[in-house]
Amino acid sequence: MNNKVAIVGRTLEIEPQGLDKMWSFKRKLVMPIEHVLGASEDPGILDDAKGWRALGLHVPGKWAGTFTEHGEITFWNVTRPESPIVIQLKGERYDRLVLGVEHPHELVNRINAAISEQQRTNCSI
Repeated sequence: MNNKVAIVGRTLEIEPQGLDKMWSFKRKLVMPIEHVLGASEDPGILDDAKGWRALGLHVPGKWAGTFTEHGEITFWNVTRPESPIVIQLKGERYDRLVLGVEHPHELVNRINAAISEQQRTNCSI
């Protein structure tokens, strides 16, 4: 597992684990749920071009750090053969996050449920 991901109150917290903190140059990412557009599983993304590496590590089968492609800034922290999740963002430094996590299907469902709950809360205010 490369990342510990938690929903704490109205925030999404991502904490790279072990040496991934060093390789990705990130100790923790924290963002409000309202800045999260959605999450999905995308094993095929590991075969896509990563773009230009601004800061971090890229060796065969391991991506950690900030990559830029076509004006989109993406934080990667994933190791092959993990099934990565992709989290789309708005109003944040990164346009998306590509993360290796334990139980990707359950995490994607939890993130998307938190987004739905946040939207319902905003509509009822």
